[in-house]
Amino acid sequence: MSKPRRFYRDVDGILLLDKPLGLSSNAALQQARAIFAANKAGHAGSLDPLASGLLPICFGQATKVCGRLLDAGKTYLVDVQLGARTESLDLETEIIERAPVPPLTEEGVDTVLAGFMGEQEQIPPMHSALKHQGQRLYELARRGESVERPPRRIHIYRIQRRHFSGDRLEFEVSCSKGTYIRSLAADIAARLGTLGYLAGLRRLFVEPFERFPMQDLQSLESVCKEGGAAALDQLLLPCDVAFDDLDRVSLGDAAMNVLLLGQLAQGESQARNGASLRAYDDTGRFLGLVEGQPDGRVRPVRLFVSTGASGSMVAR
Repeated sequence: MSKPRRFYRDVDGILLLDKPLGLSSNAALQQARAIFAANKAGHAGSLDPLASGLLPICFGQATKVCGRLLDAGKTYLVDVQLGARTESLDLETEIIERAPVPPLTEEGVDTVLAGFMGEQEQIPPMHSALKHQGQRLYELARRGESVERPPRRIHIYRIQRRHFSGDRLEFEVSCSKGTYIRSLAADIAARLGTLGYLAGLRRLFVEPFERFPMQDLQSLESVCKEGGAAALDQLLLPCDVAFDDLDRVSLGDAAMNVLLLGQLAQGESQARNGASLRAYDDTGRFLGLVEGQPDGRVRPVRLFVSTGASGSMVAR
């Protein structure tokens, strides 16, 4: 007997998913997409199966936000085991080396952490998804191979001890795109005079979502059973939340129609030349991103509305 067809629908918005341990980012994405029965979905910034926390899931028009979120700053809660090192710098592989942990004080640990503030270079770990001559570094590492990795520029905006006791250090760090927390943990351990590996990692938030709550898969299932699609959609953030740092411009009906045709449009006030703006119609609906022109009009950069029919159901 063939399986009954499942119907997927058009859904737009951003889900702040609390990804559990042991689940890949793609597996978490597919489970969330199935719960929402969404036609289109993507995630913004992978989390390893050994990490938990915020994984932004973008549905429908919100998938256009993914690139911006990948570039956004992120904040993590990091648990470091001192006195040992694994090949992968985390719990994925076995301990390969041990070293004594020197006597440390909280003040001394804080001084070391403060030394990591600011812009710096970081060498990516071999166990990473970066490519070397067409192969993922982690594939080479699993074969026992090691290659030279050029350093990358990263920025540590904030780093603060949360707990320290003996051979265990927990700290919170806000950092730029491209920061490898496993490498950071090992580098901190080295400056403390010992070895270290990542024993736990939780992403607390991705900018600009610090003030919004996360939703876990179990609670989403419950909401779906009790309230259906309408209740689930109430948990989604609108696309324009990702662009809160940009000024806004409102367009009347005539200007909106011109903009949706891909042409220059006149807003309610003149736009500054070269400025990136959020455009809205006169009902407050978010239309998309525009750029100010020398004559005060705005040019469409990326639209977040469809000119076709919406709400269609597609069998899968």
